[in-house]
This record gives sequence, C-alpha cells and structure tokens, in this order.
Amino acid sequence: MSLQKVYIPLATRTSQYIMAEILMTDALLSHYASYENCYREISKLVFQLAEKEDLHNIHVIANDKLPVVRFHTEAYCFQTAEQILFFYNPAYHEAQNLFFQPDYKARKLRLLFLATGKEIRANAANFHNRVNAVLNGVLDNLPEQELKVKVRDHQHMAYDLFARAKGEKKTYGYKLRDIYQRYKSRRCKLPEDHSSLAYVTVSLPLSRRLKQSVLEEEHTEDFSPLYQFLEDKFRSAAAGKQLHRTAMVANGLMPLVRNSKFEKVESTAEAQMIGFDPTATDAQFVSHWDGGNLVESVHFLLVAGKEDYTEPGYGRYMNQVEAALKDFAEAIGLDPERHELVLRFHQHISYKR
Repeated sequence: MSLQKVYIPLATRTSQYIMAEILMTDALLSHYASYENCYREISKLVFQLAEKEDLHNIHVIANDKLPVVRFHTEAYCFQTAEQILFFYNPAYHEAQNLFFQPDYKARKLRLLFLATGKEIRANAANFHNRVNAVLNGVLDNLPEQELKVKVRDHQHMAYDLFARAKGEKKTYGYKLRDIYQRYKSRRCKLPEDHSSLAYVTVSLPLSRRLKQSVLEEEHTEDFSPLYQFLEDKFRSAAAGKQLHRTAMVANGLMPLVRNSKFEKVESTAEAQMIGFDPTATDAQFVSHWDGGNLVESVHFLLVAGKEDYTEPGYGRYMNQVEAALKDFAEAIGLDPERHELVLRFHQHISYKR
C-alpha cells in the first residue's frame, strides 16, 4: 500500500487557481458604450457575485495577457508584454483587480480565481463549485447568451526533494487522485468530455560549481557541453525509472505544458510551449537549449501518461519521479544537505461549458 502513496513534507506548499475564458464577440461588445465600459461592467458583476460565494482573490484580465501564479510570502503583481505574474500566499492574501487597456479589444476575457485558506487541496472541489456558481451568475446576467467559455482548473504542490536530508522528518501520505474522480466523490460534477494532465517540473539553478565541473574554462562562449551533460544525465535517470515523457528547457523561456491531443501548441517570445499526448504509447522527449546562451536555471519536466495512473492515484508515479530525480541529483553532484531541488507536482483539468 505504501507504493500507492507518496510521502511528502508537511511544509509542502499547495495552491489552486481556476481560470475561465470568455470569448469576446462583437455581439457581446455591441451592448456596451465602449470596450472600457464592457470590461468595467463585467468585472463589477464578477466581484459582486464572488463576494456572495466568499471568494476574495479574483482578477479580471482584458488585455490578452496570460496569468502565471506563484507562491510568495508577500503579494506582488508584475506585467510583461505577454504575461501577468501573480505572487501570493493563499493563507493571507486577498485582492480584486481589473487589467485592461481602454482602447484595446480583447480576444478573451479571463476571469482568474485564486484559492485562499489553509486547506487548499482538501477544499479544491468546494472551491470549484463556488467558482462555477459565480460563472453561472455571470453568464445569466450578460446581455448576450450562448457565449463560449473554457474553464481551466490548476492545482500545484511544491516541496524540496531533499527536505528529509535537512531534518524535516514529518511527512504526509498522498494518493494524488485524478481531479475528475476526486471531485466526483465530493459532489462536484465535471463534464465527461474534458482534458486532464499531470506532470512534474523542476528548476535547477546553474551554480558556479556545476558550471566549472563540466566546462573546461570558466569564461567560455559555448555552453553546449554543460547542457548536453545535464540532458544525458536527466534522460538516463528518467529512463531508468520507466519515465518516458520528459523535457528539458534551457533557453530563457518559461515552459508551459499543454495536452497536444486537445490543444494547439505555439510558443511565444516569453513562453516555451511544450505539447505532450498522455495517451500516446511512444516515448516523447523534448529539448530546447542553445549552447551560445547561458541561462540562470534549467527546467526539467516529467509528464504522466495514461499508463502512469494507477488506482487510487499518481502516488506510485510520483515515487518513480522522486527516485529518478534523486538519481539525477547524485549524477550531477548535488549535496542534499546543502542544495535545494524544488519539485512541483501539477494537476490540470479543462473543459468547455
């Protein structure tokens, strides 16, 4: 039974956010005096309905920028040309914001709901139900009916793979059930026609010691040997634990994983889109790095396939992932007592309503 659970530190950070994308049609916009008027009226409606559902961290995005959510002890919000980065602590931070450009016609109106509280994973289904109640109210009160809406539920768990080596002995066993089945048992019904994905990401800072251990000269213009060394060790460790959907990104872009069976995968100037089909039987490895560009961190991804899910959850898969990453860390000379290797387990589910 222990193989069906993964035991992770009690200090693990959990987060959840739900994004609803509403297609901004000309028919909908025709009911408002201006783009700005449309965005303000809809956001006012969203905030009012969210208050009734006891939801206190909501953002309406009308500039077509992609939201990226991260944990932080302080609340911050930064915008780039393509993204809006939200940093927050679910236990404390609340916010209500509207992001727009007055004369800009958004392709999509994104409603972003960030989960708050201390028992995020335990209350995930309840949070999803309350967000859906808000969406029902929004769609019922908009002047245009039959709008196309896509809902994306994102859940993350993050912890240091070497926490035990640093003295953190207390752990909790997780089965890591599939979102659809977990919600079903908690009276949160999702459409059978949905897309789901589970994967792990790890970011490895390129320390001076690591670079010097591989590169012959401290000042070099070709970092290919370093990247090839990391790629070889990572692929070998993953293959040794029968993990066959992996990726390495070292080009300075933020990796974003998509289900290629359902979504079109297109990279941008800031994001490296990576598509995996969890139902495909062939091994899949994706690599994006440039030997002439030295990045601060290298990103490694391990994506779960259909065969990696065994009842009652992803526990067995995560044990394989942890074992592979520990082998990888040893192969590249990381010291568990001195270094930190943060593992992030992602579960996503999306559907149209």
